[in-house]
Amino acid sequence: MAELVERLVPEELWELFRRVVPPTEVVRPQGGGKRRADDRGVLAGIIFVAASGCTWRQLPPVFGPCWQTVYRRFAQWSRARVWGRLHRVILDELGARGELDWSRCAIDSVSIRAAKGLLTGPNPTDRGKSGSKIHLITDRDGLPLSLGISAANLHDSQALKPLICGIPPVRSRRGPRRRKPDKLHADKGYDYAHLRRWLRERNITPRIARKGTEASNRLGRHRWVVERTVSWLAGCRRLHRRYERKPEHFLAFVGVAAALISHRRLTH
Repeated sequence: MAELVERLVPEELWELFRRVVPPTEVVRPQGGGKRRADDRGVLAGIIFVAASGCTWRQLPPVFGPCWQTVYRRFAQWSRARVWGRLHRVILDELGARGELDWSRCAIDSVSIRAAKGLLTGPNPTDRGKSGSKIHLITDRDGLPLSLGISAANLHDSQALKPLICGIPPVRSRRGPRRRKPDKLHADKGYDYAHLRRWLRERNITPRIARKGTEASNRLGRHRWVVERTVSWLAGCRRLHRRYERKPEHFLAFVGVAAALISHRRLTH
Protein backbone atom coordinates (compact mmCIF):
# COMPACT_ATOMS: atom_id res chain seq x y z
CA MET A 1 0.00 0.00 0.00
CA ALA A 2 2.80 2.42 0.86
CA GLU A 3 4.45 1.84 -2.52
CA LEU A 4 1.21 2.62 -4.37
CA VAL A 5 0.66 5.79 -2.37
CA GLU A 6 4.24 6.93 -3.02
CA ARG A 7 3.85 6.23 -6.72
CA LEU A 8 0.63 8.22 -7.01
CA VAL A 9 1.81 10.97 -4.65
CA PRO A 10 5.60 11.29 -4.96
CA GLU A 11 7.51 13.18 -2.31
CA GLU A 12 7.84 16.35 -4.43
CA LEU A 13 4.10 16.55 -5.02
CA TRP A 14 3.35 15.80 -1.38
CA GLU A 15 5.58 18.65 -0.19
CA LEU A 16 3.82 21.07 -2.53
CA PHE A 17 0.41 19.83 -1.42
CA ARG A 18 1.26 20.34 2.25
CA ARG A 19 1.81 24.02 1.49
CA VAL A 20 -1.76 24.56 0.32
CA VAL A 21 -3.89 22.10 2.30
CA PRO A 22 -5.78 23.86 5.12
CA PRO A 23 -4.79 22.93 8.68
CA THR A 24 -6.98 20.44 10.48
CA GLU A 25 -7.93 20.02 14.11
CA VAL A 26 -6.13 16.88 15.27
CA VAL A 27 -7.62 16.68 18.78
CA ARG A 28 -11.41 16.31 19.12
CA PRO A 29 -12.75 18.67 21.82
CA GLN A 30 -15.11 15.99 23.12
CA GLY A 31 -12.42 13.31 23.10
CA GLY A 32 -12.60 9.79 21.69
CA GLY A 33 -13.24 8.98 18.06
CA LYS A 34 -11.08 7.31 15.46
CA ARG A 35 -7.63 8.47 14.46
CA ARG A 36 -7.74 10.88 11.51
CA ALA A 37 -6.96 9.28 8.15
CA ASP A 38 -3.63 10.25 6.63
CA ASP A 39 -3.92 13.10 4.12
CA ARG A 40 -1.38 11.52 1.79
CA GLY A 41 -3.41 8.31 1.52
CA VAL A 42 -6.56 10.36 0.90
CA LEU A 43 -4.81 12.37 -1.82
CA ALA A 44 -3.63 9.15 -3.46
CA GLY A 45 -7.21 7.88 -3.44
CA ILE A 46 -8.46 11.07 -5.09
CA ILE A 47 -5.80 10.86 -7.79
CA PHE A 48 -6.70 7.22 -8.36
CA VAL A 49 -10.37 8.12 -8.85
CA ALA A 50 -9.41 10.95 -11.21
CA ALA A 51 -7.03 8.83 -13.29
CA SER A 52 -9.04 5.61 -13.42
CA GLY A 53 -12.51 7.14 -13.71
CA CYS A 54 -13.97 4.73 -11.15
CA THR A 55 -16.78 5.74 -8.85
CA TRP A 56 -16.11 6.63 -5.24
CA ARG A 57 -17.67 3.36 -4.10
CA GLN A 58 -15.25 1.41 -6.32
CA LEU A 59 -12.19 2.92 -4.65
CA PRO A 60 -9.95 0.02 -3.53
CA PRO A 61 -9.33 -0.21 0.23
CA VAL A 62 -5.55 -0.45 -0.30
CA PHE A 63 -5.13 3.29 0.31
CA GLY A 64 -6.24 2.97 3.93
CA PRO A 65 -9.16 5.41 4.29
CA CYS A 66 -12.63 4.24 3.26
CA TRP A 67 -14.26 5.77 0.21
CA GLN A 68 -16.59 7.88 2.36
CA THR A 69 -13.61 9.53 4.03
CA VAL A 70 -11.88 10.14 0.70
CA TYR A 71 -14.99 11.70 -0.81
CA ARG A 72 -15.64 13.83 2.29
CA ARG A 73 -12.08 15.15 2.27
CA PHE A 74 -12.31 15.78 -1.50
CA ALA A 75 -15.44 17.87 -0.97
CA GLN A 76 -13.81 19.82 1.87
CA TRP A 77 -10.67 20.54 -0.13
CA SER A 78 -12.72 21.51 -3.17
CA ARG A 79 -14.65 24.09 -1.12
CA ALA A 80 -11.31 25.43 0.12
CA ARG A 81 -10.06 25.73 -3.50
CA VAL A 82 -7.08 23.52 -2.70
CA TRP A 83 -6.72 22.24 -6.27
CA GLY A 84 -6.46 25.69 -7.81
CA ARG A 85 -3.95 26.72 -5.14
CA LEU A 86 -1.91 23.57 -5.78
CA HIS A 87 -1.86 24.31 -9.50
CA ARG A 88 -0.71 27.86 -8.79
CA VAL A 89 2.10 26.69 -6.49
CA ILE A 90 3.33 24.32 -9.19
CA LEU A 91 3.20 27.13 -11.77
CA ASP A 92 5.28 29.27 -9.39
CA GLU A 93 7.92 26.55 -9.22
CA LEU A 94 7.94 26.23 -13.01
CA GLY A 95 8.15 30.00 -13.46
CA ALA A 96 11.04 30.31 -11.01
CA ARG A 97 12.92 27.70 -13.06
CA GLY A 98 12.17 29.46 -16.34
CA GLU A 99 10.01 26.58 -17.58
CA LEU A 100 7.06 28.77 -18.66
CA ASP A 101 7.11 30.38 -22.11
CA TRP A 102 4.81 33.42 -22.24
CA SER A 103 5.74 34.44 -25.80
CA ARG A 104 2.81 32.58 -27.38
CA CYS A 105 -0.21 31.26 -25.52
CA ALA A 106 -3.21 29.44 -26.98
CA ILE A 107 -6.85 29.13 -25.99
CA ASP A 108 -9.35 26.38 -26.76
CA SER A 109 -12.20 24.35 -25.29
CA VAL A 110 -13.52 20.79 -25.25
CA SER A 111 -17.07 19.57 -24.73
CA ILE A 112 -18.00 16.45 -22.79
CA ARG A 113 -21.31 14.79 -22.00
CA ALA A 114 -22.85 15.46 -18.63
CA ALA A 115 -25.50 13.43 -16.88
CA LYS A 116 -27.02 16.24 -14.80
CA GLY A 117 -26.22 19.16 -12.56
CA LEU A 118 -25.59 22.88 -12.84
CA LEU A 119 -23.53 24.34 -15.69
CA THR A 120 -24.84 21.84 -18.21
CA GLY A 121 -26.67 22.59 -21.44
CA PRO A 122 -27.50 21.27 -24.90
CA ASN A 123 -24.33 20.60 -26.85
CA PRO A 124 -24.67 22.04 -30.38
CA THR A 125 -22.02 19.64 -31.68
CA ASP A 126 -23.55 16.51 -30.10
CA ARG A 127 -27.16 16.55 -31.30
CA GLY A 128 -28.24 18.77 -28.45
CA LYS A 129 -27.39 16.26 -25.73
CA SER A 130 -26.66 17.62 -22.29
CA GLY A 131 -23.01 18.48 -21.75
CA SER A 132 -20.42 20.72 -20.16
CA LYS A 133 -17.38 22.43 -21.58
CA ILE A 134 -13.80 22.84 -20.33
CA HIS A 135 -12.02 26.05 -21.35
CA LEU A 136 -8.26 26.47 -21.03
CA ILE A 137 -5.28 28.66 -21.88
CA THR A 138 -1.81 27.14 -22.21
CA ASP A 139 1.67 28.55 -22.59
CA ARG A 140 3.77 27.95 -25.70
CA ASP A 141 4.71 24.44 -24.51
CA GLY A 142 1.15 23.42 -23.62
CA LEU A 143 1.24 23.86 -19.83
CA PRO A 144 -2.22 24.90 -18.56
CA LEU A 145 -2.25 28.44 -17.13
CA SER A 146 -5.96 29.09 -16.65
CA LEU A 147 -9.00 26.81 -16.74
CA GLY A 148 -12.76 27.12 -16.42
CA ILE A 149 -15.97 25.21 -16.99
CA SER A 150 -19.34 26.13 -18.46
CA ALA A 151 -22.43 24.65 -20.03
CA ALA A 152 -21.81 23.11 -23.44
CA ASN A 153 -23.95 25.73 -25.20
CA LEU A 154 -21.79 28.66 -24.04
CA HIS A 155 -19.98 30.20 -27.00
CA ASP A 156 -16.20 29.91 -26.80
CA SER A 157 -15.73 33.66 -27.26
CA GLN A 158 -17.50 34.37 -23.96
CA ALA A 159 -14.82 32.48 -22.03
CA LEU A 160 -11.83 34.45 -23.35
CA LYS A 161 -12.00 37.39 -20.95
CA PRO A 162 -12.57 35.31 -17.78
CA LEU A 163 -9.72 32.97 -18.71
CA ILE A 164 -7.28 35.81 -19.34
CA CYS A 165 -8.29 37.49 -16.07
CA GLY A 166 -8.01 34.12 -14.32
CA ILE A 167 -4.31 33.66 -15.10
CA PRO A 168 -2.60 33.95 -11.69
CA PRO A 169 0.49 36.12 -11.17
CA VAL A 170 3.30 33.60 -11.60
CA ARG A 171 6.89 33.92 -10.44
CA SER A 172 9.60 34.54 -13.02
CA ARG A 173 13.25 33.58 -13.04
CA ARG A 174 14.09 37.30 -13.12
CA GLY A 175 11.86 40.27 -12.49
CA PRO A 176 8.30 40.63 -11.22
CA ARG A 177 5.52 38.09 -11.41
CA ARG A 178 3.85 37.67 -14.76
CA ARG A 179 0.26 36.98 -15.74
CA LYS A 180 -0.13 38.12 -19.37
CA PRO A 181 1.14 36.46 -22.57
CA ASP A 182 2.77 38.40 -25.38
CA LYS A 183 0.51 36.81 -28.01
CA LEU A 184 -2.67 34.77 -27.86
CA HIS A 185 -3.52 32.24 -30.57
CA ALA A 186 -7.14 31.21 -31.10
CA ASP A 187 -9.34 29.66 -33.76
CA LYS A 188 -12.18 31.30 -35.67
CA GLY A 189 -14.60 30.85 -32.81
CA TYR A 190 -12.90 33.81 -31.09
CA ASP A 191 -12.88 36.07 -34.17
CA TYR A 192 -14.63 39.16 -32.84
CA ALA A 193 -13.47 42.76 -33.10
CA HIS A 194 -14.30 43.57 -29.47
CA LEU A 195 -12.09 40.68 -28.28
CA ARG A 196 -9.18 41.82 -30.44
CA ARG A 197 -9.59 45.35 -29.10
CA TRP A 198 -9.83 44.11 -25.50
CA LEU A 199 -6.61 42.10 -25.89
CA ARG A 200 -4.70 44.99 -27.47
CA GLU A 201 -5.75 47.27 -24.61
CA ARG A 202 -3.91 44.83 -22.33
CA ASN A 203 -0.81 44.70 -24.55
CA ILE A 204 -1.63 41.19 -25.75
CA THR A 205 -1.22 40.70 -29.48
CA PRO A 206 -4.21 38.73 -30.84
CA ARG A 207 -3.42 35.96 -33.30
CA ILE A 208 -6.97 34.90 -34.07
CA ALA A 209 -7.93 33.20 -37.32
CA ARG A 210 -10.33 35.28 -39.39
CA LYS A 211 -13.56 33.84 -40.68
CA GLY A 212 -13.70 33.41 -44.43
CA THR A 213 -10.22 34.80 -45.10
CA GLU A 214 -7.71 32.34 -43.58
CA ALA A 215 -7.36 28.72 -44.58
CA SER A 216 -8.00 26.18 -41.83
CA ASN A 217 -4.82 24.26 -42.64
CA ARG A 218 -2.73 27.10 -41.15
CA LEU A 219 -4.48 27.16 -37.80
CA GLY A 220 -2.41 24.43 -36.18
CA ARG A 221 1.08 25.88 -36.52
CA HIS A 222 0.97 27.35 -33.02
CA ARG A 223 -2.35 26.07 -31.64
CA TRP A 224 -1.52 22.38 -31.73
CA VAL A 225 -0.06 22.59 -28.22
CA VAL A 226 -3.42 23.41 -26.63
CA GLU A 227 -5.03 20.53 -28.52
CA ARG A 228 -2.32 18.27 -27.15
CA THR A 229 -3.09 19.52 -23.64
CA VAL A 230 -6.74 18.64 -24.22
CA SER A 231 -5.59 15.08 -24.96
CA TRP A 232 -3.52 15.15 -21.75
CA LEU A 233 -6.67 16.13 -19.84
CA ALA A 234 -8.37 13.13 -21.41
CA GLY A 235 -5.75 11.00 -19.65
CA CYS A 236 -7.77 11.83 -16.54
CA ARG A 237 -10.56 9.37 -17.26
CA ARG A 238 -12.87 11.08 -14.78
CA LEU A 239 -13.11 13.89 -17.36
CA HIS A 240 -14.34 11.63 -20.18
CA ARG A 241 -17.89 12.22 -18.96
CA ARG A 242 -19.18 14.47 -16.23
CA TYR A 243 -20.86 12.57 -13.41
CA GLU A 244 -20.61 15.25 -10.72
CA ARG A 245 -23.83 17.07 -9.89
CA LYS A 246 -21.96 19.97 -8.31
CA PRO A 247 -19.94 22.10 -10.74
CA GLU A 248 -17.30 22.78 -8.08
CA HIS A 249 -16.53 19.05 -7.93
CA PHE A 250 -16.24 18.85 -11.70
CA LEU A 251 -13.95 21.90 -11.68
CA ALA A 252 -11.95 20.24 -8.91
CA PHE A 253 -11.19 17.22 -11.11
CA VAL A 254 -10.14 19.61 -13.89
CA GLY A 255 -7.81 21.26 -11.37
CA VAL A 256 -6.40 17.90 -10.27
CA ALA A 257 -5.65 17.01 -13.91
CA ALA A 258 -4.02 20.41 -14.55
CA ALA A 259 -1.86 20.09 -11.42
CA LEU A 260 -0.69 16.61 -12.43
CA ILE A 261 0.13 17.77 -15.98
CA SER A 262 2.14 20.72 -14.65
CA HIS A 263 3.87 18.60 -12.00
CA ARG A 264 5.17 16.20 -14.65
CA ARG A 265 7.17 19.10 -16.11
CA LEU A 266 8.78 19.69 -12.72
CA THR A 267 10.04 16.13 -12.53
CA HIS A 268 11.27 15.73 -16.11
